[in-house]
Amino acid sequence: MTREELLQKWLDHSLTPKELEAFKKLEDYEELTKMNAALQYFKAPDVDVEAAYNAIQTPKQKEAPKSTSWFKPLLRIAAILAIGFGTYVYTTSSNPTTIETEIAAKTSVKLPDTSAVQLNAVSSLVYNEDSWDENREVNLTGEAYFKVAKGATFSVVTDAGIVTVLGTEFNVKQRKNLFEVFCYEGSVKVHHKNTNIVLKPGQRFLILDGKQIHNEKEMLKEPSWIRNESSFKSLPLREVIQEFERQYNVTIDASNVDTAQIVTCGFTHTNMDMALQSITIPSQLKYQKNQNTIILKRD
Repeated sequence: MTREELLQKWLDHSLTPKELEAFKKLEDYEELTKMNAALQYFKAPDVDVEAAYNAIQTPKQKEAPKSTSWFKPLLRIAAILAIGFGTYVYTTSSNPTTIETEIAAKTSVKLPDTSAVQLNAVSSLVYNEDSWDENREVNLTGEAYFKVAKGATFSVVTDAGIVTVLGTEFNVKQRKNLFEVFCYEGSVKVHHKNTNIVLKPGQRFLILDGKQIHNEKEMLKEPSWIRNESSFKSLPLREVIQEFERQYNVTIDASNVDTAQIVTCGFTHTNMDMALQSITIPSQLKYQKNQNTIILKRD
């Protein structure tokens, strides 16, 4: 059997045991098997191998003598390898980076331009490092505090709205019924539905239950949760309860209290009993622990 016939049958996986022994005796058997093994690391799309082979041939190659035709199977492998490698590079380079935090956890993130992000509990941040120089954009679910390096436009995209800056410090919180942006330094542009507003230091943009809430200016250095504390000013009790559950990994039964009542309070993230007292005393509530559930009652 000729060399070309052996190669063709090898590519078709139709070698008999006797033919396989003859194939193994070829001078370039080791190189051929290495190339074939390399293909296993790539998942290429379905292709017409014959067409791929013809596409990479030069006119001179098509007119080559038959004595060199045994290179055809090698070129087929090379064509598949090139296509597979291209697909591999594309799919891996376009994969975004995702950072997520669990209940009672926080994390710090350094973006490619040295911008710093601190991610609160039960939150996620997604960005594409490969296209960062052309598009400084992150997708946020939950809450994060940003210190943005100066440069091109920086955007934080959430389900509730988009926050755009050039270089500043700000906090974005997007939860079930709440969207809040607070500017600590520089200026922040917020786009929410048909509304565009620019925030200066100390200003807050707040959407609660679909309505914009106006807030007085507050000169703060950073969000309280960075210091392992949560603070709330004129917000429904349910927002306090939900944040407590995120920070302590517990369930709060508030079925016997009015969670819509507006409260101003705060709690620490490091001592549960102290935190519970900080919530219940101002609201004239009592609490009872039952394993991983905390029951709130009227005082």
